[in-house]
Amino acid sequence: MAETASMRALAVSGLNAVPPNAGSTAVVATLCVPHVPIVDWYARFLNGPEVKPLTPGEKAWLAVHNVLDPFNLITIGGEAAISVADNSNSPYGPGIPGWGRYLGVSFTQDMTGEFFGTFLIPSLVHQDPHYHREPHASIPRRIAHAALQVLWTQGDNGRGMVNWANIAGSAIDGEISNLYVPGQATRGSATASRYAIGLATAPIDNYVTEFLPDVARHIRVQVVVLQRIINQVARTDSAGP
Repeated sequence: MAETASMRALAVSGLNAVPPNAGSTAVVATLCVPHVPIVDWYARFLNGPEVKPLTPGEKAWLAVHNVLDPFNLITIGGEAAISVADNSNSPYGPGIPGWGRYLGVSFTQDMTGEFFGTFLIPSLVHQDPHYHREPHASIPRRIAHAALQVLWTQGDNGRGMVNWANIAGSAIDGEISNLYVPGQATRGSATASRYAIGLATAPIDNYVTEFLPDVARHIRVQVVVLQRIINQVARTDSAGP
């Protein structure tokens, strides 16, 4: 617009070097903007993860992202603070030192879980570490699907397979936790009990992922943040010290 107006002003001024019809038509200008893909995070939240096989490197990056996700760190820190404040006589001790010890243990458990459950085991057995929704199925089928995903999931080839990352990964996490979690009973029966409780509560995270997008569609708000907070709380509760 500015260029067209300038040409027209020069033509009206009567300068011999400027044609009298200059600026009578708009000057076409092309604005070159680098192509940047726009990610619709709300649509991604509603539709779930992209169905494609992940390389071992991508699974490793997913594990790192899950550990360092701000919502994950905030949840771990918050739960550590609440637990220490609620029980100052715990093996972690009271105050800031107790909170720091609890935080370190929880963060170590989270790193161990992501290493085995998202990277190593899925890479070895070619398992897809994502949870895949069934938004068009009936409610009873979706409830059963979310519960079954704890034991039976999807492989990198899109076919069903045993959820080794959850079954074996939880057992490995439990045994490793016995080495450093203070005050934790390490006998076989106590470890087996924690393992069973972890598997029993594992569907909670799946139910949130399966049904919360439906709630978002009905109330038409972007609840991505809410889902991530609930997921982290459910995960930390099921694998907490």
